[in-house]
Amino acid sequence: MANRIVAGLAAGAAGTLALNVAGYMDMLVRARPASKLPTRVAARLADEFGLPLYDEENRHEAVGALLGYSNGLGIGVAYGILRLVLPRPPAWLAGAALGSLAMAASDYPATRLGLTDPRQWSGADWMADVVPHMAYGVVTALTFEAIKK
Repeated sequence: MANRIVAGLAAGAAGTLALNVAGYMDMLVRARPASKLPTRVAARLADEFGLPLYDEENRHEAVGALLGYSNGLGIGVAYGILRLVLPRPPAWLAGAALGSLAMAASDYPATRLGLTDPRQWSGADWMADVVPHMAYGVVTALTFEAIKK
């Protein structure tokens, strides 16, 4: 089981790198700014939980990024553990499922906190969210299969 956890952690890290590269490539190609949503989620969660991050945007930004890494690594580990009992799914299915889960893990809290409303997103907004998360899912699934024991 430890090997599966480590493989899931490494796969989640590779997927998170892929997500970040895809997102930054989008920013480069379309000259769009970085999203402030993770920073806003971190600030709201800090307020909700009474964490002493105060009103320092730099700390909120750091926590927002760390929450993203936690999602990516945690989903990778969970996938590694689940693969102990689940048969190997086709790569496209595993990638789509992992990408969708990662997208939900980041979008649901923001939506629940009232910081965004996906029903109001444009097609470009959706693509900016879907493409990096699908890159995460595919890379995570393929990396896990490449290194698992």
